[in-house]
Amino acid sequence: MRTRLTYAGLGVLSTLVGVAAGHLVASLTTPSSSPVLAVGSAVVGLVPTPLAEWAIAQFGTHDKTVLVGSVLVGVLLLAAVAGLLARRRFAYGAGLLVVLVAIPAAAALTRRSAGIGDVLPSLVAGAAGVAALAWLTGARPAPATGDEGDAPTRRGVLVAAGALALSAAAMGGAGRWITAYRTRTTRVDIPAAADAAAPTSGSLDERVPGISPFRTPTDRFYRIDTRLSLPVVHLDDWTLTIDGDVEREVRLSFDDLAAMPLIERDILLTCVSNEVGGSYVGAARWRGVRLTDVLAEAGIGATGADQILSTDLDGMTISTPLELATDGRDAMIAIGMNGRSLPQEHGFPARMIVPGLYGFISACKWISRMTLTTYAEQDAYWTQRGWATDAPIKTSSRIDTPPSFATMQPGRTVIGGVAWAPHRGGVQRVEVRIDGGGWQPARLGPAGGNDYWRQWYLPWTAESGEHSLAVRAVDGQGVVQSPARVAPFPDGASGFHEISVIVA
Repeated sequence: MRTRLTYAGLGVLSTLVGVAAGHLVASLTTPSSSPVLAVGSAVVGLVPTPLAEWAIAQFGTHDKTVLVGSVLVGVLLLAAVAGLLARRRFAYGAGLLVVLVAIPAAAALTRRSAGIGDVLPSLVAGAAGVAALAWLTGARPAPATGDEGDAPTRRGVLVAAGALALSAAAMGGAGRWITAYRTRTTRVDIPAAADAAAPTSGSLDERVPGISPFRTPTDRFYRIDTRLSLPVVHLDDWTLTIDGDVEREVRLSFDDLAAMPLIERDILLTCVSNEVGGSYVGAARWRGVRLTDVLAEAGIGATGADQILSTDLDGMTISTPLELATDGRDAMIAIGMNGRSLPQEHGFPARMIVPGLYGFISACKWISRMTLTTYAEQDAYWTQRGWATDAPIKTSSRIDTPPSFATMQPGRTVIGGVAWAPHRGGVQRVEVRIDGGGWQPARLGPAGGNDYWRQWYLPWTAESGEHSLAVRAVDGQGVVQSPARVAPFPDGASGFHEISVIVA
């Protein structure tokens, strides 16, 4: 008689076959409808804000990996139970696998842009998993009499398990490759900007080792969003629709946008979830069409709207205060980043950029629709979860070097980092405090403009012992960064960044 552990293993293997088959089918249709990803996306939508903030704080950009891994572990634990039930009667185990299939099927259907075809990966997963379980549990060792009859031997069971394991690995690997291929970054030539950004020079990149680059490289730019998989974008089919309280509904193709006068600006973006001293902030050179020019295509002169409700390709919504988006700042629909077309993970083919506002109300990626409406009529994803509707980026500063808790040699060194005060005249001054003493003025790198960050450094003769370092910034209007320690929810963190180092 097979042990319970054996049957549990057969349940797990059968489920892995099903998951791999479903993932392969999803890679050919809609990657986000893959069973595990569909459940994970549903969890993202249901998780309370405090728990989501805790996950981001604990796991950072790996939070999605942890989520998907947790979902998979939970599925496999239930799969082991299905195997144990099949030991008693096959129908019991198969029934539990069917229930496991129903969950991702329902999750796929509840996605904002779901279609009936999104159930197909789950159905294939269920069929493959049940078939695998039937094959494995139907393979019984020869009876003690030696009369094998038609039942496979134990060796047959091992061969079947090995074949299914290889099949699962092959299907899973193929699904990953196909998904990566279909969601790869597409390079598109974009026209030069009619209104280009001013050239900059004199950055501290080489002079202060360890400092954040003046311009964040695209492959190092932070990414925070709710997606567990990138969308599949067909540029020829993509359009940006402007509707709602407008004079006329308009649909613009990528070529339509690229043909309009483009601007190029150095703009800082940061996530509202960024803790004091956190890494969810980056500064890049963006190229795109002024948001006001895009909205003018639809006509908004007599609108009663107070928000732009942006929708991405998968139905994710972000709300932006209309007054702030059209007050003269360099808001744009961006199609380029750091001299090239947008990469897939940062919103290809187009995204919204509104300087001075946290990304959750200003930076819709993979944008496909802008609806002029009111906050009273429609709530966006983050608004429904209690986040602020008006969230200007707070003046902040960060120590990049030395790293927190670093052990250093005594002698001459530098303290350095970046500071930002977007749409407040930029950073006028940065000050550093050592061991609770007076605030000392730091030396500043080049100014990147009203909406960019600024590098800074302070020469320091480090003496033996443990030291505390703190930094604060002063904006272009002379207002000092707030010392009040505030958590990110609901409109962004504040407080001085303070670290400890040991000189020995």
